[in-house]
Amino acid sequence: MLFILIPKKKVKYISAFLSLVLFITCGALYLSKAVGLNEAKYIILINIEEKRLYLFEDKKCVKQYPIASGKPGWPSPIGQWKIVEKSDWGEDFGGRWLGLNVLWGKYGIHGTSREDSIGRAASHGCIRMLNKDVKELYNIVPIGTPVTIIHGPFGPFGTGFRKLRPGDRGADVLAVQRKLRELGYFTGKETGIYEDDLKYALYEFQEKNHLTIKYTITVDDYHAMGFTEFE
Repeated sequence: MLFILIPKKKVKYISAFLSLVLFITCGALYLSKAVGLNEAKYIILINIEEKRLYLFEDKKCVKQYPIASGKPGWPSPIGQWKIVEKSDWGEDFGGRWLGLNVLWGKYGIHGTSREDSIGRAASHGCIRMLNKDVKELYNIVPIGTPVTIIHGPFGPFGTGFRKLRPGDRGADVLAVQRKLRELGYFTGKETGIYEDDLKYALYEFQEKNHLTIKYTITVDDYHAMGFTEFE
């Protein structure tokens, strides 16, 4: 058996390259199986942790771009969306805007006058790109293009369970609304925004499940609802 000694620096680069290949391959498989995506010519996959946007054409990754994502307290919207709007916005947005059909706010993909923010968590939840990159992407993808945003291994909970408070919004809030509706407690509109209707449903759920009654949603509440860290 032949053993080859590889310098530590090269091991690091080889590991990073293999991780990228694995991510793109798995991403293509995931997107090809996702409901409603099989017919799409173009698909966008955004990995918040990597700060990368991947463009798939006919299920093959043809482009990748660096991005900036939402800063702490302003998370980018995890989930599956579509481009529903294309506009020529001002230079503060790089002249291009690709709007997404997110339920709890106005989010999109756009350029920026702060190109030094690319590669960091710096936006109010939108996906920022270099101006030349967003113009290229804008000219390629049509309205209706599916966009999947992922962040961590825990599905709508990203990198873990967030303590939710009234006023919070995001994929995790939407997941809680849907779960409490399924369990017969929540009767409001599924918006991804923590408002009074969700708070009252939470109080009722906590009382009937012998949990501490409080307006925050904590790990104990998530577990009692049946969520695990690998949703």
